[in-house]
This record gives sequence, C-alpha cells and structure tokens, in this order.
Amino acid sequence: MTGRVDFVTRNKNARGLANRPCDEQRSGDNVNDAAQSESVLIGCGAGFAGDRPDAPGPVVQALIDSGRPSYLIFEMLAERTLALAQLRRRTQADGGYFQGLRQLLTPILAACHAHRIPIIGNFGAADPLGAARFIRGIAADVGCPSIRVAAVTGDDMLSQMDARQILGMPRHPHMEITPNALVSANVYMGADGIANALGLGADVVVTGRVADPALALGALKHHFRWPDDDWDRLAAGVLAGHLLECGAQVTGGYFADPGLKNVENLARVGYPIAEVTPSGELVMTKPDGTGGCVTEQTVKEQLLYEIHDPSAYLTPDVTLDLSGVRVQNIAPDRVRVTGARGLPRPETLKATLCFDGGHMGEGEISYAGHNAQARGMLAIDILRQRLAICDLPLKSHFDLIGVASVFNGEGEHMLRAHETQPAAEVRVRMAVSASDREVVNRALNELDALYTCGPAGGGGVRTSIVPLMQSTSVFALRDRFHPRVTMMEATA
Repeated sequence: MTGRVDFVTRNKNARGLANRPCDEQRSGDNVNDAAQSESVLIGCGAGFAGDRPDAPGPVVQALIDSGRPSYLIFEMLAERTLALAQLRRRTQADGGYFQGLRQLLTPILAACHAHRIPIIGNFGAADPLGAARFIRGIAADVGCPSIRVAAVTGDDMLSQMDARQILGMPRHPHMEITPNALVSANVYMGADGIANALGLGADVVVTGRVADPALALGALKHHFRWPDDDWDRLAAGVLAGHLLECGAQVTGGYFADPGLKNVENLARVGYPIAEVTPSGELVMTKPDGTGGCVTEQTVKEQLLYEIHDPSAYLTPDVTLDLSGVRVQNIAPDRVRVTGARGLPRPETLKATLCFDGGHMGEGEISYAGHNAQARGMLAIDILRQRLAICDLPLKSHFDLIGVASVFNGEGEHMLRAHETQPAAEVRVRMAVSASDREVVNRALNELDALYTCGPAGGGGVRTSIVPLMQSTSVFALRDRFHPRVTMMEATA
C-alpha cells in the first residue's frame, strides 16, 4: 500500500482541527495546562522493521476519533537491523535508514499532521539525518510542506570515539574483535532527545538507537513534563513503552495458540494503544473493529517478554520494578495496568557492538514419500563426511526440518522423537559459516551435488550466502553521550 488513506474525523469539533489545511498545523503547541490534566494516547504502528505497512492506518483513525492528545510510535530497530543499515550505508548514500519509509508514512503522514499527532520512530537506524530529509520529501509529496522533522543523534559511538577505545572496554560476552571488523557501536539512548525534539515543535521525531520504551516515554515526559527524578512516573512510562514496543504481540499476535489460546481475525489484528494518565496509570487497548484481543493474559505475556529481572528492568531513564504491577480487565479489549515502581537509573549506558563475522551459507534439499526420514538422515551423514574430506575451515550445523530443528540433537537423536511415526516429508538444512566467502560457497556445492550423489529423490535445492553479523555489549559512562536534536523544516 503506497497511496493515501482517507481518514475521517467523526468528532468534527475535536480540538478544532477537522478542516484546517496541513500547513496551518503545529505539533509543538499540543501541550498546555488543560492537556496535562487528561490522559494521553500513544498508538503503536510497528513492532519491528518487517511489520505490516498497513498496520498504522486503524491506529491513526482511532487516535483521530478520540479527539484527545495523541502520539504514534514506530519501533523498528533490532540490533541486527541497525548493523545491516550500517553496512548498507557504506555502499549506498541513502542506505542507512529504513528503506520502506515511503510506503510506511505516505498513507498517514498528512492525517497525523492535520490532527496534531506527532510521529516518533527509530527508523533512522544508522542515518537519522538522512531519514529526516527523506521524510521532508514525503511530506512535500502529500501536501504538507511545512512539516517539522527532528533527527535525534548521539548514539553512534564510532563518530565520537576511536574503534580501539571502544574495544578497550569490557565486553559481555567477551569476543575477540579487530578494529577493522567493527561494523557498528551504538549506545542505547534514553527519552530526553525525543522529549526535547517534541518541545521544539517537531511533528516527526526520527531517532537511531534508543531504548525501545524510550519512544513512548519521550512523548510522556514532554506531554506531562515529568521530572527526570520522578522515578515512579518514569517507570510507568517505560512500562507503557514496553507493552507497546512489539506491536501486535500484546494484542494477540504472539499469544495465539489454536485450541489453547484462540484469537480471532489475526489477518486484521489491531495494533495497541496505551491510554496514560498524568499519574502514570495506563489502560491497554486497540482500535475498535480490528482483530486480535487485549486481555489480562496477552498483557501479562508481553509484560514479561525479554525481562531478565522483573524487580530491576534496566533502562537509560529509570530502573523499572515490575514486581508490584497489577493487571485487570475493565472492559472488552481494555486492560488497566498499575503499580509500576521506579528506582534511579543505572550509572552506565548499554551499547551494542556489531562486527563482521564472515559469511553464512544456507542450503536446503527436500525428501518426500516412503522412507523420506531415513533418506534425509543419510543426506546429512554424506554432507558431514564430505565437509571433513574437503577439510574446509568452517563451522557447520544440520537440521532435519519436520523431525528436528528447534529441538535439535545430533546423529540418532534426530530420529528418536519420530522413530515410531516417521515423517512423510522432510527438508534437510545445512548452515555453515567461515571468514572466507569462497569456503562457504564450496560447502554449499556439496549440498547441490546431492542431486546426483546423494539419496534418491532429493529436490528443491535452495542455497544462499549472506554476511554474518555477530554482536556483544559494552557499558559506557553516560556522561560521555548526549542526544543532539537537529530540526528540519521548510525554508522561505
């Protein structure tokens, strides 16, 4: 979907915005004393870089219909996503930011601008400034040339430190990395840059690496003017951001398990909206008429997603204590979440280092029909022997998809789960990695050769080679890294 979407303002008196043209809008004045006394809505338009481009539409319409102060966030930046953006930027001038920005923002940008709904996204990846310039171009194309786009930078360690300095920091886990192999080093920034950009009147805020919950917390700090040491409210804002950050996971997507946890209409699943009060209480919901569900169970699952210590979830802005959180259904698809507690933020900032790990090759071949499982096992045995005969300096891994992949063992362990009921069809997968691309290619040739040299009936060979990225973490003193806000707007 690349075209415009027609958004309807059902409450035509809501904030008096229904009939104003885009170039009369300003998002910087959406905070006033009256607005601070009511709850604010934060909708999520994406939970990762590969999310559905049509997902934000119903969320935007729900925010418009509410007539209340609203923000829209996009969380799209996994560690690997950022590292690959850094690699693209080396060869493409415009390759450092999310490549689907036009498809993502064209349908919603004018409506958000007209209804004073600031957009906040980490789709800037390795080049927030480039993304901001590109969004200005989209805005001109959709009839909003006066839109103000802010880029938040400061997370890129390599622009501020020598690679050897970075590699001199303790690494967790420790991995041997040469300076030339270091692809990216990015600090997880907090919410201040986002809040500052909104305070300057930004209609769109583009970031690089920020902590995922900071996307929502930045809006809340700006809107409610929460102090930097109001730990409980900051913790509530982080909690809201954590529940929103994975998109449809909290509205039934990652929850669904047919026969055990049934969820309706996932093909049109609604993305989440958090209603947050000035005191930090929040209600999780989703747009009316969309698929999925918001229940105590979906919220609790997302609440604990990727949490190591529920009493000390470390973020750049605050340490969140989830141990006293209460989750309560208050209406269909409306769940109240209260009880977040905050402790002072950590003294250091986490940074992720991504480095060149060589190349990874994958190859697959299928076997079906009588004795398929045994033929697949034979194919794996042949491949293991051939890699040894060729004496290739690489690492290898094998799966028998349909029998053992996620819960994989070696050798006969692959057979035990299904030995009484052999699979009727299997797919052999070989994965190899090496620093030399030609070594990887040579290994994949061995899988290709199974067409004539391997078990009977093999087919559907597929092979690929991709750069292999590895990552580790360091902890940097926060005083060294500060967000920088660059505003881009129309010039006379």
